Amino acid sequence: MQDVQDEIHARLLACLPRLRRYARALTGDSARADDLVQDTVERGWARIAQWRTDGDLRAWLFGIMHNLHVDQLRRTPPPAVELEDGDLPCAPSSGTLDMRDLERALQQLPPAQREVLLLVALEEMRYEDVAATLDIPLGTVMSRLSRARENLRRLMAGQPPAANLKVVK
Repeated sequence: MQDVQDEIHARLLACLPRLRRYARALTGDSARADDLVQDTVERGWARIAQWRTDGDLRAWLFGIMHNLHVDQLRRTPPPAVELEDGDLPCAPSSGTLDMRDLERALQQLPPAQREVLLLVALEEMRYEDVAATLDIPLGTVMSRLSRARENLRRLMAGQPPAANLKVVK
């Protein structure tokens, strides 16, 4: 039994860098990202019995993180993105400015589009895994990703994002 717990513990620890990277991209703030990762790991560890051992632990943890992040957004609107001291060197290069512009453009995307884009592009998750992680249909993943990429292109070109589609009931 202890060997199984040690294995799960090691796998969970191996997920931490990716969880932190995704949380940082979601929140735009390292302190809030750290809090989100801590909450995710705490909830994941407390509910580890619910994880299917034949499933992807990383996708399961990302699903927990997604739900926690959505809950946080419902409680309080996200603050404006502020760069930290370590984010930019004293004399920014063109590449650094491009990265700063990209980070700001990502934060301007609607949260649903940003989440899908980050999971596919940054975390290299398969569309099916993203759908399972976010608990949305596969077609929704593909349409959100398409809109996110188009809006990101527009924002990086200095244009406003395309108008959001309205939900019709």
